[in-house]
Formats: sequence, C-alpha cells, structure tokens
Amino acid sequence: MPKVPVAVLISGSGTNMAALLYASRIAECPYEIALVGSNNPDAAGLALAAAEGVPTFVLPHKGMARADHDAAMDKAIRAAGARFVALAGYMRILTPDFVVAWDGRMVNIHPSLLPRYPGLHTHERALAAGDTKAGCSVHLVTADLDSGPLLGQTPVAILPGDTAETLSARVLIAEHQLYSRCLADLVTHETSPAHLVAQVRERALALPEADEVLSHGMPCFGVTKGKKFAYVSLDHHGDGKTALLVKISGLDEQQQLIENDPERYYRPAYFGDSWIGVRLDIGGNDWDHIGEWLARSWRMSAPKKLTALMDMADAF
Repeated sequence: MPKVPVAVLISGSGTNMAALLYASRIAECPYEIALVGSNNPDAAGLALAAAEGVPTFVLPHKGMARADHDAAMDKAIRAAGARFVALAGYMRILTPDFVVAWDGRMVNIHPSLLPRYPGLHTHERALAAGDTKAGCSVHLVTADLDSGPLLGQTPVAILPGDTAETLSARVLIAEHQLYSRCLADLVTHETSPAHLVAQVRERALALPEADEVLSHGMPCFGVTKGKKFAYVSLDHHGDGKTALLVKISGLDEQQQLIENDPERYYRPAYFGDSWIGVRLDIGGNDWDHIGEWLARSWRMSAPKKLTALMDMADAF
C-alpha cells in the first residue's frame, strides 16, 4: 500500500519534524513526508529536510495578510500532494478558513497534558503550580487554540530541582516518541476497514426501510425483506481490497467506469455485469458521492411502493 503523503509545517529547529521524518523511513510506517513548509527562512529544520531529500517551501509572513499567507501555504501543501498536515513548532495562529480546509486532517503536538496549560510557557506554569507530572499531547487542530480532540498523551514525571529547561528536554523526548505513533494512527484511520464500514453503514441505513445482514462474511445492505443493494467487500476471496459493491445499469457502464478510473473501480468477482466495485481503501473518498451510489443502488432494488413518490417527483 502506498504511503500517505504528509506536509509538516515548522518555524524553528524542526526536531519534531525530524522525528516524524525518520520514523517515516521505517518500512511499516504508513506515512511519508511530502513537504516541509515554513514561515521562517532561517528555520534550521529547512536545511535538515533539504539534506534528507525532502521538498521544502518557505514564505515569510511579514508584510502579508494572514489570510493571504495561509492561502499560499495551503496551495503549496496541496501541490505537494499532501493529504494531512502536521504542525511541528509552527508559530503561527491559523485562519479559520485554513483550519476548516484541513478539518480532521491537521494535527499538532503541544508540550503539556491538555487541557492543562494551553498556549505558551507550559513548563514554567506546571512548575509554578507544583504539579508532579508534565507531558505532551497530540491533538487535531480546531479554531480554538490547543483545544481539538486528543489523539494521544504521554505523561512525564517532574523531578525535584527541575527547571523549565530540564523538564522541557525530557518532555521533548516524549514528544518525539508520541507524535509519529499518533500521526500513523490518524492517516490509517480513514482507510481502516472498521471506519469504512461505519461510513457506509451510516449512509446505507439512512435509506428507507434499509437493513443490514452479514452475507458471505461481508456487511450486506438491503431493503427489509427485499433485494440487496450494497455490500462492503473485506478482502473478499483474498483480493486485499476494502470496497463498496453497488448495482449499476449493466456491462457498458461497468466497463466505462473501469476505463475512466481503473484504480478506483473494478469488476467484482462472482457479481456479474450489473455490479461495480468502488475501492474505499485507497483513501480520498468523496462520501457525498458514495451516498449517491448507495441511493441509486437502493432505488434499483427497492419495490415500486417505495419508489413511486420518487418517480412522480422526477416527472416534474
């Protein structure tokens, strides 16, 4: 399976970027670093990334409107083919438009056990409060600073005599261990069989009188006491695919779909000319379009008593 491309944004030394990069070189790691971007041309991490053969992009933010700078960064990230963004010491407050554009696909690492001590000076604040533990958190990025859903945390003991500097050094070690694991989990979540089945189930069961059964080891959706209109193929006969199987008009449509996008569409074994396989495990799924596939297939399977009103509406 190809590795998922990730862009990493930095503003300084890039130690967490380096940890993500070197973790990505492990064969079983599911992501790769497609771009290292920065708002600071003097960021030391840029030189490291370039030396390691990773494409870089830098755009100083001074003199630019924040929205224009974010738009330019977004353009560079997308041009690199990145599907996720990891913030690694990127010292910029992002615009809501940028955050929304990467909703659920942008992560940050923060040097505290959130929700304690969002923002800056986390180690000083933990020491001043007399805490016995500090730590780090990886979270999804939302419009509220350091407040997105947590993906993972690592606690770090505060030792007698600790200063902000000594504590920071140990927390940084924990950050390097935690970030790559959380990023790997995130990029594989959207293509995990459990997640894909759940997404199909939500849309299929929202259709009138739809139900679900298990058929030949596959989740199968049909009209109650009627015909089946969709299956989720899970490594069916060892083909290694997670795919949605839905009804189509026939062989001509099947061949046309496969010809236009052979990576996404295929002829499912044992299902014949009136079905198409839609790969879900390659990522980039348009779930609105998947919902349309399900609704169309449902309509081809449902009895006339259920489709009569739809037919009348279409006539107008």
